[in-house]
Amino acid sequence: MPERLHARVEACYQLAEQFFARRFERPQVSFKLRGQKAGVAHLNQNLLRFNAQLYRENTEHFLRQTVAHEVAHLIAHQMFGPRIQPHGEEWQLIMRGVYELPADRCHSYEIQRRPSMRYIYRCRCPEQEFPFTAQRHALVRKGRRYLCRSCRAPLAYSGQQRVE
Repeated sequence: MPERLHARVEACYQLAEQFFARRFERPQVSFKLRGQKAGVAHLNQNLLRFNAQLYRENTEHFLRQTVAHEVAHLIAHQMFGPRIQPHGEEWQLIMRGVYELPADRCHSYEIQRRPSMRYIYRCRCPEQEFPFTAQRHALVRKGRRYLCRSCRAPLAYSGQQRVE
């Protein structure tokens, strides 16, 4: 898997070097990105992080568009400095002029959300329940209190859980 992505990063850098007639330092590349983002460019660390799951599920488009998108951030930062807008003129110049790709800000990849546990809290109101995340449930266990907006009674854990 990483060989093709690394080769695409290198190809993007070579195109930028030809276009701008200068050399660019190659970034470190990581596949330790999770969640909804396909890629992230850490400008000051010269680091690219990519979402391995989204890469596997959308390989061809990811290689062509997402890799170029993130490399363009690093190139724009090195060419024009830290005060430019993330998807501003300079970045768009690189996407369109160097890579001949659309300057799309966001991907449209299908995101599979993992099921998450909800802890059911109740108040005095009939048929009212409040599904808390594990994080909020942990805060309650540490002493945080939440009140019902209708009856103003403290919410109490019902002992029930469900997966959403």
